Amino acid sequence: MADIFKIVKIEEPDFGCEGVPEGELIRDEVTILGQNGKEFIMRVEDKLLYEKDLNEGDSFMIDESGNMVKI
Repeated sequence: MADIFKIVKIEEPDFGCEGVPEGELIRDEVTILGQNGKEFIMRVEDKLLYEKDLNEGDSFMIDESGNMVKI
């Protein structure tokens, strides 16, 4: 059975009044809680979180292709 992770916190970068630099991918710092009770931080594309509808409090697993799959 695959490991299940929980999103504890999502922190979006603050680009200030200048906005996102041209050509830059926006990556959020996502605090994850593993089944072993340990927290770690992943940097995940903001766009991917929206596409997968992954939010704070949601659980997910990683499929065999390395993709996050909401549970």
